[in-house]
Amino acid sequence: MPLKLLTHDFYGRSTPKVARDLLGKLLVRTLGRRRLVGRIVEVEAYLAKSDPACHAARGRTKSNTAMFGRPGRAYVYPIHSRHCFNIVTEADGVGTAVLIRAVEPIEGIKLMMEHRHRDKRLELARGPGCLCQAFGIDRHFDHWNLTKGRQLWLANDGTQLDEKDAGTSTRIGVTSAKELQLRFFLRDCPYVSGKKQGRVGVFAGSGNAA
Repeated sequence: MPLKLLTHDFYGRSTPKVARDLLGKLLVRTLGRRRLVGRIVEVEAYLAKSDPACHAARGRTKSNTAMFGRPGRAYVYPIHSRHCFNIVTEADGVGTAVLIRAVEPIEGIKLMMEHRHRDKRLELARGPGCLCQAFGIDRHFDHWNLTKGRQLWLANDGTQLDEKDAGTSTRIGVTSAKELQLRFFLRDCPYVSGKKQGRVGVFAGSGNAA
């Protein structure tokens, strides 16, 4: 099945809904004539209200301005010597996003290995920093419009997930709002970066869940 570009309408919804629906979708990156593709297997939602772990909680700053942009834009920030890739959600000016934590490499694996200096597929894109290194994502893509289908975008190849395929848990590495169940991941998937335990029954692949 051909890849279908995800549009503004997909991203302009409740952040947890978008996060759940991103599971199983494809992250696509082109470098000249070469293409990297990975299936999203783990994400985290960050909310504008009652979520002090969200970068937008401290208000708009020079470094987080992208979070307050239109849905479907990228918010990329540095962490140590790597970067984290987030997708802006909901509406312009809100300050919400979904962090892409891990993907299963599908295409362009040799190039990912070169970027990561690793020769094991399992080690290429487990964790947000590793993912960005594998896909060549850096601050150049901050504010990037993911709905244009150029250089970096997300797509749907028609893969269907059942409720039992996914779980939810608290987020990884946050020091505040630790009780929020805003991490979504594919159960029994070796490419997930953190613990695979979690609750089942909160995943909605159709995007119509509460």
